[in-house]
Amino acid sequence: MRRNLPRRWACLVLGGALLMPYMMVGVLVSGLVHGRPADVLLPLEVGVFVAVLPVVAVTGLFLPVRALELNAAQGLLGARVETPPRQAGRSWQERRRTAAWFTLHLGVGGVVSGCTLAIVPFTMFTLVLPFTGRTRMLGMDVGPGWPAVGWALAGLPLLAALVVLAAGAGELLARLAPVLLGPTPAERLAAAEERARTLAERNRLARELHDSVGHALSVVTLQAAAAGKVLDRDPGTARTALAAIEHSARAALEDLDHVLGVLRHGEEPRPPAAADAGSSPRDADAAHEKAPGGKAGRRAPQATLADLGALVDASGAEVHQDVGDLSGVPAMVSREAYRILQESLTNAIRHGRGSVRLTAAVEDGELCLEVVNDGRRAGTSRTGGRGVAGMRERVRLLRGDLQAGPTEGGWQVTARLPLRSSA
Repeated sequence: MRRNLPRRWACLVLGGALLMPYMMVGVLVSGLVHGRPADVLLPLEVGVFVAVLPVVAVTGLFLPVRALELNAAQGLLGARVETPPRQAGRSWQERRRTAAWFTLHLGVGGVVSGCTLAIVPFTMFTLVLPFTGRTRMLGMDVGPGWPAVGWALAGLPLLAALVVLAAGAGELLARLAPVLLGPTPAERLAAAEERARTLAERNRLARELHDSVGHALSVVTLQAAAAGKVLDRDPGTARTALAAIEHSARAALEDLDHVLGVLRHGEEPRPPAAADAGSSPRDADAAHEKAPGGKAGRRAPQATLADLGALVDASGAEVHQDVGDLSGVPAMVSREAYRILQESLTNAIRHGRGSVRLTAAVEDGELCLEVVNDGRRAGTSRTGGRGVAGMRERVRLLRGDLQAGPTEGGWQVTARLPLRSSA
């Protein structure tokens, strides 16, 4: 407390200084009402002080004083006040809290400042009184020497009482600052929701990165092995494999560059349009096609089931497709289904051997997906890793059903995704 006392005293004096314009106007109004001259240089009337406090409270509701008071509480009082999140507008709950603090700061600061202006000069004068000539104190004649010592001894307790008053007032304000200047429950809830949206979007970016880059690396591995085997006897096939490697690597690099750019620059990955009521973080996917302000962004539109043929061709695996009419699949379901099939093909390439069967069709209002490989590759893990967990999360958000696991001779992924929400 001793270390913070000077700064807290300064904060109280600041409150008194902010109160002075109110007091001067109050003295002027009081003089006009009572028909007597107003002394604006010495506004120490208790009635005026009490009368202006409601005016201070009302102005605290509308004046943007929260930032000023927050800096004063943190820098001068030494209070640990959590900085409120930035809000587009001020709520009435925040206005009432700020007004209560503003009134308390100016009221308590005005009392301490007034006592400081009165007691400190009085004490200094009484201390030099024994060494000066005869003077008059509070209507009494006081001579030099021992008679003035009593006045000096009376001034010291007043100064000590002022120090105690300032210390107590500073401690009171320091304890109330976190309550009145800290985030309101509504602000805390809004900040928590914003953090949850940001975390959900970053998790989405991580899933996209895992799916796209993981698939690309699997394709690159398969195509590189194939190119190495036929390089001498079939240069044409080798060139085709190398072209597939180049395409997959370039697509993975673009996805990686996009994600790292978002994370590195601290940009808000979730577009504002996705913050509307009832929207899902998934709804933000399409908005990545354009940057804020309508300008074209760096990233191309996200792949859907319409790009399934290109995905299969680039995989380099032997895939037998049985794809029905998918034109009626909603865009969001189509994007998520594409990622599920991409991860399923990645697992088939990485862990399986032989041909792969891919089925996609609409049945009874649901999109049915199935990927099966004929055999497992020796020495590979069958847990599915993080890719299966990502697929389960996508399916769960769409309120669908997923089964992924080993079969008698290979690996199978089956997913059913409702085309329309049942909510």
